[in-house]
Amino acid sequence: MPDDSQDVISGGHLVAKALKAEGVEVIYTLCGGHIIDIYDGCVDEGIDVIDVRHEQVAAHAADGYARITGKPGCAVVTAGPGTTDAVTGVANAFRAESPMLLIGGQGAHNQHKMGSLQDLPHVDMMAPITKFAATVPDTARAADMVSMAFRECFHGAPGPSFLEIPRDVLDAKVPVDKARIPQAGHYRASTRSAGDPESVQKLADLLVQAEKPAILLGSQVWTTRATDAAIELVRTLNVPAYMNGAGRGTLPPGDPHHFQLSRRYAFSNADLIVIVGTPFDFRMGYGKRLSPDATVVQIDLDYRTVGKNRDIDLGIVGDAGLVLSAVTQAASGRINGGAGKRKEWLDELRAAEQKAIEKRLPNLRSDASPIHPYRLVSEINDFLTEDSIYIGDGGDIVTFSGQVVQPKSPGHWMDPGPLGTLGVGVPFVMAAKQARPDKEVVALFGDGAFSLTGWDFETLVRFDLPFVGIVGNNSSMNQIRYGQKAKYGEERERIGNTLGDVPYDQFARMLGGHGEEVRDPADIGPALRRARESGKPSLINVWVDPDAYAPGTMNQTMYK
Repeated sequence: MPDDSQDVISGGHLVAKALKAEGVEVIYTLCGGHIIDIYDGCVDEGIDVIDVRHEQVAAHAADGYARITGKPGCAVVTAGPGTTDAVTGVANAFRAESPMLLIGGQGAHNQHKMGSLQDLPHVDMMAPITKFAATVPDTARAADMVSMAFRECFHGAPGPSFLEIPRDVLDAKVPVDKARIPQAGHYRASTRSAGDPESVQKLADLLVQAEKPAILLGSQVWTTRATDAAIELVRTLNVPAYMNGAGRGTLPPGDPHHFQLSRRYAFSNADLIVIVGTPFDFRMGYGKRLSPDATVVQIDLDYRTVGKNRDIDLGIVGDAGLVLSAVTQAASGRINGGAGKRKEWLDELRAAEQKAIEKRLPNLRSDASPIHPYRLVSEINDFLTEDSIYIGDGGDIVTFSGQVVQPKSPGHWMDPGPLGTLGVGVPFVMAAKQARPDKEVVALFGDGAFSLTGWDFETLVRFDLPFVGIVGNNSSMNQIRYGQKAKYGEERERIGNTLGDVPYDQFARMLGGHGEEVRDPADIGPALRRARESGKPSLINVWVDPDAYAPGTMNQTMYK
């Protein structure tokens, strides 16, 4: 037993107290000699320790936990390769604006620059992909610096922080009265900004006057928990809404203001376009897909994002929920002057929506074998309930799903985000099911994506975290294969992108889960239901047509 008197406290226990003060309930980790005192502290503080098989999984799970809960996630990894293995997960959280803390080990101070085990310049490596990266210099500062890192996670748009803690700093004990232990709720301010009041009033005026407005609700709508404010605005002002990223599910399917497939048409014909919480990045054609004649307004947590890559007519920096609520309030009393005249515009968009649905309807209902990916994702969409969190992890197959799968509740869609990282699926499942055990988790993997982090399926079995998993298996990295075929011809289309015919259903059963193979589209629905009823982590291996490509894949500019 450690000698923890009431008068002294170790660095690891200080870290655990700071995590507890932030509301962290679980750490994701892969063990190493540099970091085990944090485990000891977590046991005392009642923080769960989930040990995984690869540090990338730990970092992705911390990212996923933050997205689901709104609280920061935390991953703890050892020095050297433990930290470098986690880099991809941190980078993904950085691009996705997800608040998480990665804690990495480091050699002892008295071995600095001597070539100690796993010694690397972690802070220098992490600085470009975090909002804050530092070394804890002294045991008494351990809790203080954890709280500092969390404070930086929530400055502006959220993001990850990194701390390295040398082994002697972590293991040493200091008098309790010499250590700063920040108290919960007392070490960082609210970051919720309501935006510039004059700009809010101007946006209200623009919305009332617009004849053909459209709004895009991006990930920050979920990040700021602005669902109710967004719904109130679009319904009160009669504005058609499109959703992307974590903003999907803000409006339920079937809502008269919920649009999905007519976005390009809307953005080409609208007279006012409001972009909420999503950057003008590659997903938005860097802003070039918006009508040059439209008035463009951008609302974002980060001033650096507003007006980046294209000019705008109005920019508002602030919390999406507070800004949208203020805009709705500012427009009150003038609603009839704007909302009533938009019926024709909504009807026009609904017709464009229906046309797009009918165009793909034959594939959505196709009985072909190998199975058309549209049929697979259509079956998954029909399978989802209001309590199903949907996770997409893959390239071409998930691109198909983005056009068809509609989460039925806010916060029930998870994808990598703009870094496009394959391998997030299993760790996101891990985080989502642990954070929300009352929810069903449904994950669609490409076979290439699953293979990157799939061994942690065993972690899901070990911690009894059941989910319904589907592998859209075409034995190819098909999104890349399409590009190679388009650029270099059929004779070179399969260089470096073709995989073996892996029976992932057998893999699941080998690790203690539920597994099934599907070749007939009529068997998809029954297999999904059996996976749900199994109460186990599951994989349904669905053989899909390798020669079917998603429109989003074929339209990517990098292949042209």
